[in-house]
Amino acid sequence: MKTEFSFKDLYAIRKVNLIPFSESVIINDKIDYTEIYLNVLVFVPFGIYISILKPDWSFIRKVIPIAATSLLFETLQYIFAIGAADITDFLMNTLGGTLGIIAYFIARKIFKNEVKTNKIVNILASIGSIGFIILAGILFLANV
Repeated sequence: MKTEFSFKDLYAIRKVNLIPFSESVIINDKIDYTEIYLNVLVFVPFGIYISILKPDWSFIRKVIPIAATSLLFETLQYIFAIGAADITDFLMNTLGGTLGIIAYFIARKIFKNEVKTNKIVNILASIGSIGFIILAGILFLANV
């Protein structure tokens, strides 16, 4: 995360991109799919968790907080000048959360039981969290 901040340079480093799949994802005249995939991937758990926490909410009602959170992140990037506020990021984050909602819905259909589905998701999330902590520790120790 970029932490460069200067009030006198604010006008020069703030940027908003409202054209999807343009400037921010074009590198050497080609679309860089890595950033797109990562923006989708990072919000998938949000969709899964909101589906666990609010099972009675409609699909659209679950998507709204995901989109609002993504919009908040892009707005904060603009306000604090820590990256370009980008419509592509907003769209891909929202898509990721939506895919998480769909993945949870499919898991519930497969396991036919909300309690069993939640248990499996929690086990997978715990394994993922432990893996992330180990990876972060390795990366930290490699840079010390």
